[in-house]
Amino acid sequence: MADWTGWRFILTVCVTSVLVVEADITAHTPVGQLFVFELQRETFQNDFEPFLKHYGRVYNDPMLFKCNMQSFPDLPGWLRFTQRHHYDNGFLYGTPLAQGKSMIEITVTNKRSYDTFRDRLIITIDPPAKRMPYQAEFFIPLREIEKVLPSTVQIEIRQDMMRMWKTDRLDFVNITSALDRGGRVPLPLAGHYEGVYVKVGSDQYFSECLLTLQTAEHRRQCEAGGKAKIPGDCKVCSYPGNCVTWCKSTLIDLSRPVIPPPAPTMGPGILDAGGVYEPPESPPPRDFLPDYIVTVIVPLALAIILCLLLAYIMCCRREGVERRDGKTPDIQLYHRHTIHGNTSELRSMAGCRGVPPPLSTLSMFNARTGETAPPFQTDSPSIPLILAQQEINTDTLPRK
Repeated sequence: MADWTGWRFILTVCVTSVLVVEADITAHTPVGQLFVFELQRETFQNDFEPFLKHYGRVYNDPMLFKCNMQSFPDLPGWLRFTQRHHYDNGFLYGTPLAQGKSMIEITVTNKRSYDTFRDRLIITIDPPAKRMPYQAEFFIPLREIEKVLPSTVQIEIRQDMMRMWKTDRLDFVNITSALDRGGRVPLPLAGHYEGVYVKVGSDQYFSECLLTLQTAEHRRQCEAGGKAKIPGDCKVCSYPGNCVTWCKSTLIDLSRPVIPPPAPTMGPGILDAGGVYEPPESPPPRDFLPDYIVTVIVPLALAIILCLLLAYIMCCRREGVERRDGKTPDIQLYHRHTIHGNTSELRSMAGCRGVPPPLSTLSMFNARTGETAPPFQTDSPSIPLILAQQEINTDTLPRK
């Protein structure tokens, strides 16, 4: 019984190790060539419940991919990741510069159920498979990085560039977004793109139409701001979105050896003896009075003038209460006095409810004695009622 338990434990460990090995995703890429790995949502949909097909229903859940190097928070320096939307596939892309092995942890989050799944990608970087001393970098303004990384689009771009280069021995070296080169973020409108730089290489020399990029006339046309004229052999654009901007395209010739700069001459590290140290002379004296006048005195004088002007307007231009009342008609002064009196009476009544009705509600009354006056009899309808009351109760006017 003990032997059977031991064999069962060994079998479990072997099966687990095999499953772990099979769960890893492996990929190979040579040094100096473009590496692209597409994270397809349909593949990871099978790792979440309910699975891809459940009771006749096909699930299409939004997913969020996060990639980082194993035991590190970021990706390697040569590798980048992009995913535009949760319903789009993710892409790992870059150009390795040295041999080695990179282990990438892929974390997938289902945005519908918020379940997570983790996988591992092992990228083996092999020695350079081809020597590409002649390289060219083209700028495609009507593309975005997510639209260029799929293999079908890369084939279209490669075919156009093979016609311009007049060779089929052409490989991608690198693909970079214009935003990584300091480009501006485009507006979120139709017809605005971020642009992509595509670098290709070959072992054959450049064609005649590509060599026009190095001519002085081409540089002069680009500096003038106009469109550079390219020979007809290079005007190859099977799809309008793959057209190239020639003023931002360059040729790179790596066949010529680069002469390194001369190494600095190493001295003994000891200064030669001789002479006496002479410190630098002190700067000449400077008069700060003009600066003080400009920065302190002038603003202070302006502030004082403005204060005096404001004080004259606020204090000296007032006409006074007596002068104002002298210019105001009597009927208007009486009206104002009546309004103030009624307001005071209503405020005094607000404290209690058991008070007689206010005198202001009577038809005609004397505000000082409270006596009711007979109505004013007149045949003229043009005389206002308040003026008639004023003539009856002339002693109520606030005059001194």
